[in-house]
Amino acid sequence: MSIAPTTLGIIPARKASTRFPGKPLALLCGKPLIQWTYERALACQSLDLVVIATDDAEIQAFAQSIGAEVVMTRADHPSGTDRIAEAAAHYPSAQFIINIQGDEPLIEADLVDALAHTLQSEERYDIVTAANVFTPNEEVQDPNYVKVVLNADGGALYFSRSPLPYRRQAVPALENYRHKGIYGFKRQALDRFVALPEGVLEQAEQLEQLRALENGMTIHVTITEDTSIGLDTPEQVPLIEAELRPLLAD
Repeated sequence: MSIAPTTLGIIPARKASTRFPGKPLALLCGKPLIQWTYERALACQSLDLVVIATDDAEIQAFAQSIGAEVVMTRADHPSGTDRIAEAAAHYPSAQFIINIQGDEPLIEADLVDALAHTLQSEERYDIVTAANVFTPNEEVQDPNYVKVVLNADGGALYFSRSPLPYRRQAVPALENYRHKGIYGFKRQALDRFVALPEGVLEQAEQLEQLRALENGMTIHVTITEDTSIGLDTPEQVPLIEAELRPLLAD
């Protein structure tokens, strides 16, 4: 291990994706997805080290070829957070761990840095994440878009695949927030989270962050203007490439 990081960025990369097999190595504008995400993470000022966590030898070999530090993990993890926890165990000095999804080639470094700052400075929160206001062309009813409602201090009250909250009457000031799948954990919170059993709300919604809320853990939600999307299916490749192409010209 090259250094003893305090704030660690981990990118989980699993090859056996159900909706997009081999996704981390899929080419976007001629460059593999995992490389795009890794290079975006390197631009973050808050991270002492960025690591790729994978269970696949081909991903490991490619990541090492671009100079990335890699941790090989078990293949049977039930969630990406469990893979993050196994990788983080290799870095006992890390007190703050940022889980940067491997399919987020457009993630903004400023957002990661903001999450890290909140994690480091706010004692009352165990976990940090982000959300943005739904854009006009996004369908709030779509269960693939996860919604979140907040308390007055920016803490998460609930996450759901259904629209939140139910609007019995119109409230113009009430925004619809779309959750972004990036998380930061304090070390103790991460260790506690992966030791907890799957909760009934988590089972119903298929949202692992509900395990934390069910067990009294606190989640802060940073509202961001970063509306970038992750790559979930092969059909989204042209859409993501259209967003990445201007970056190649810079």
